[in-house]
Formats: sequence, C-alpha cells, structure tokens
Amino acid sequence: MTGGYDTTCPRPPAAISDYGLLGDTRTAALVAGDGGIDWLCVPRFDGEPLFGRLIGGPDAGTFRVGPARPATVVERRYRQYTATLETTWAVGSSRLTLTEGMVAEVTGRLLPTTLIVRRLSTDEAAVDAVVEFDPRFGVRHRRPRIHQRREALVCQWGSLAVSLGSAPTLDIEPGRPTLITVRPGRPVTLVLAVAHREPLIHVEPASAWQLLTEDEDRWRAWTVDIDRSLPFREHVVRSLLTLRLLTYSPSRAPVAAPTTSLPEDAGGVRNWDYRYVWPRDASIGVSAFLSVGKADEARGFLAWLLHASRLQRPRLPALLTLYGRHVPAEREVPGWPGYLGSVPVRIGNSAAGQHQLDGYGWVTDAAWAFAQAGHRLSSETWRAVRGFADVVTRCWQEPDAGIWEVREPAQHVHSKLMGWLALDRALRIADTHPLADRQRRRWQKARDAIAAEVRTSGFNPTTGSYVRRYGSEGLDAALLVLPLLNIDSVDSPRVHGTIDAIRDTLSAGGPLLYRYPPGRDGFPGTEGAFLPCSFWLVQALARTGRRTEAVELFQTMLDHASPLGLYAEELDPATGAHLGNYPQTLTHAALVQAALAIRDAPTS
Repeated sequence: MTGGYDTTCPRPPAAISDYGLLGDTRTAALVAGDGGIDWLCVPRFDGEPLFGRLIGGPDAGTFRVGPARPATVVERRYRQYTATLETTWAVGSSRLTLTEGMVAEVTGRLLPTTLIVRRLSTDEAAVDAVVEFDPRFGVRHRRPRIHQRREALVCQWGSLAVSLGSAPTLDIEPGRPTLITVRPGRPVTLVLAVAHREPLIHVEPASAWQLLTEDEDRWRAWTVDIDRSLPFREHVVRSLLTLRLLTYSPSRAPVAAPTTSLPEDAGGVRNWDYRYVWPRDASIGVSAFLSVGKADEARGFLAWLLHASRLQRPRLPALLTLYGRHVPAEREVPGWPGYLGSVPVRIGNSAAGQHQLDGYGWVTDAAWAFAQAGHRLSSETWRAVRGFADVVTRCWQEPDAGIWEVREPAQHVHSKLMGWLALDRALRIADTHPLADRQRRRWQKARDAIAAEVRTSGFNPTTGSYVRRYGSEGLDAALLVLPLLNIDSVDSPRVHGTIDAIRDTLSAGGPLLYRYPPGRDGFPGTEGAFLPCSFWLVQALARTGRRTEAVELFQTMLDHASPLGLYAEELDPATGAHLGNYPQTLTHAALVQAALAIRDAPTS
C-alpha cells in the first residue's frame, strides 16, 4: 500500500559523497543516505545498469529501503573491518536501522552470483518504512516481465533475471512504493538475487542473512594480519577493503571505479566511463597490497596482466576490460540527464587507443616489488616484462598522451621519468632472472639517455623544478613521484625544488592540488582538485625527510573523505563536494601508499 507516502515529491539528487559502497568483488552498488540503491550494473562492474537513477534520473530505476517520510540520519557506518553498511535514522522518538551488504564468497555453493541482503530493524517503537523496487535494465530503462512466485517476485529481461524475496512476505509491485511497518524484535529482510545466463536461485531471507554474517567473518579475517602499527590504520584498512571490493574476483583485475560519467565539472562535459582496468592504476594498488603483505592480490593481478596483454604484447594497452579485452568504443548515451545535468553520459572510453609511456613504468615497478618481496616471477611473466622494457627502449623518445590522457600527444616529463623507471626496475629484476648481455646493454643505454635528456630538457633552472613538458614552464603534480624513483637523490635540490614548486603553484587551497594548471587540457570548463595528488604529496614529503609535514597533510586529507571514508577522483575546492567517478581506486591506493611512506619515514 502507499497510503501516507507522498509519491509526487521526487527524491532530490544526493551528493556523491553521500553514497556508500556495497560490493561483492564482481559488481558494486551505490546506496544513498536515504536507503536508495541508485547505481548497480549487472552482471559485472561494466555491465548495463539495473538501477541507474544516479545518472539516468528517476526513469532509470532505484531500490530504496528506508523511512516512509523524511528522516535524519543519526549514524552511518561500516561494521568494523567488514563491507556491511549500517544506516540509522531518527524517526520521531524511535530509530530505524538498515543493515545491508552483498555476499562476496559464492564459489563452491549453489548461490546466485549477485546476492544483496537488506534488513530493516528497530529496537524501540514501531516505525513506518517504505520499499521502492523499480528495476529498469539497460540504457533504455526497460521495464521487466514480472512473475509472482510463491517464494519471490521475479523480474526478467531476456537472459537476465532478478528475484526479490522478503521475510515477512511483502506484496511488492515494481515501480510502486510499498508501505510497511517495522516493529521491535521483528526485522524485515529483503534479498535480491541476480542471474545472467544461468538458473535463478532463490535464497531464503534467513539463509541470506547468515551468508552475509559469514562474509563479515571472512572480511575480518582478511584484515586481521594487516600491520597493527600502521599509522592511521583504520583509514588504511577501509581503503584496502575498498580496493579489494573493486577487484573483479573472476579475473583478479581492479576496476578504476564502479561508475561512469560522474562529472569532474558539475554540469559540464568532463564525464568519462571508468568501469575498466587501467594497468597503471592497478599497479599502484598492487604495490599497496604488497606493502601490507597481501601477496595473493599482487600475484592475481600479474597473472591477469599476463593474460590480458598477450594479444597486444609487447605493447601495453592504456586500459582493458575486466577480462583483458578491447574496451568498447566511446559513445554518448542519448536521453540520459546525467548527474546534476552533466552531459553527455558516456559508455566506453577512447583513451584505450592512446600511447601512454608511463604505464610501462608502473607495471614494471609492481613486478619488481613482487620480486623484491621474495616472489620469483614466472618465466612467462618475466618474458612479458622484458617485452615491455624493449618497447620503452624503442619508443621513449616519442610523444605520448601522458598520465592525464590529453588528446594531443606531447613530450611529457612524467612519462619520460616512468620510462626510465621501467628500464631501471627491469634491470633490477634481471639481477635474479635470466637476461642476455646484449639486451641488458640496450636497456642500460636507453635508461641513461632518458635520465640525461630529462635533466636537460625537462628541468627549468629559473624555477628550480622539473616541468610538465619539455620546454614549458607549467608544472605537473604527477612529478611528485620523483622521490620514489631515485633518478635523482631524495636530497637533491631538484627534487625538493619540484615538490615545493608543485605545492605552491598547483595549490587548490589547504591540502588540495590541481594535477596541472587548470584549463590547460583542451576541454571546456574547469575541474576540481585531483585527490591522488595530495596523497602523492604526503608520500613525497615523507620520503624526503619531512615527516611532520606529511602527517599534518595526511590528517587534513582525512577530513575530506566522505562520511564513510570513501574518496572520489576529485574535490571542488570551493564547496568540498566530491567530483568524478566514485569511489576511485587510484585515490584509495594513493592513500595507502602515503600512510606506508609515513610509517617508513625517519621520525627525527
């Protein structure tokens, strides 16, 4: 029934930072503070949306479970060291709590690949609540064929089917809100199961709740051996859990973000699809996992990369699908209103065809870190790394799109530095792995040539810093990696001068940095401060002996997290609003590495 519930008042769009992440390592849902799942793609991160209201508007569907009338959130948190989210509202003199999550471990059991469990409860007076279940599949917001079965409501679109079961049994009709009463000691549990080209398996609500509880135990076990002396450990663990949730378990590939087209410029055109794998971003995450002893995650990624790059090897693609295939051609989705009117909404990403030299450096550095941790690379992995180093040897002098994927190739200094890193790390791996003398000499010659050219053409003596491009005066926050490379000593005036110049010139206020001078990338509009850059600055300060500054900056950055400890790609310096796709793998990986740099920095 809908009596007493206002169906004419549309839900206002929530802030990006208002969303929590539910995940099962295959796909992810974003749930707003009012209990609305406004984004869920099935059957994978890069599938079509089942609930797409976040960027598709009301016609794109939602699944809201929460108070029947406007209510105040009094507490919202993840259960410690788990992926289970709790939201509590004040409703009159009572409290209503929504506890929800997705079941990650389904292998070896007769379970649906995607299983979302949501439970409403109250320990005080009875509370009126509402269930809005309105699935609209795909870019055309297709309504389902509906089958009402004894155990669940079933919605179907060709080879895709979802079921919604409940306890107690509720009379739910897709597209119409259902008003319910939640009483003390009598929780209401809803279970959403998804099947794609496989049998639809119904799970009884009590069993589903038990599965979620077991999943919590597994997450806690996964986090228990993370270094307890880590500074800011709670925040690091939350970021590591986020990275793990965003790693596609069937292939072990980390997705850059679970969303598409959340804007870098609210109301503007800077809207991109991040539901793919950037080897660069994934490699940074792998290094973070390795640094806290999670070797299995690193091993899984390297195995994926070996498989994914085989058809284009020795070239390393800028990005790939979750299964290592070509990313779909970028296209605009007509009729979608976008988040806060930010259009066009895009699917696919044209950066897939770009030459990005820096990726070779990040990937080879991750392989070296794996080897340095005592794990020998397989012969096939080492063969792939050798191929990457050969490509850098041949192509390092060519202009590229750079880490920021500009549409006009240029001689990016950061790219050259990462090309140097690729060869340096490959040579280090070769100390314990077979390599022909001729090949070693070629790599050494190219590595030394890159260093000499960068020091000459990439450095501005007037400003005392490295610059964004050869011959330019503009800066690039990606150059904050300098202290990590050892192409120059961490005590070098060039390194310190670059850090200070970036911190001063690219400042967006407080701890925030722009990635390069705003408005100089060929796209209309502006963009926010790029959050990974602030954590790179923390890392750079810690590596160069400025630990106190690093700690202060890190603490300030924690204030810019969402209430649930999540980060988007960017932040509006004027309003503090999160911008861009969310949550962002690169930001969370940079946070972990910044904390590790603080841990390892001398205290004097």
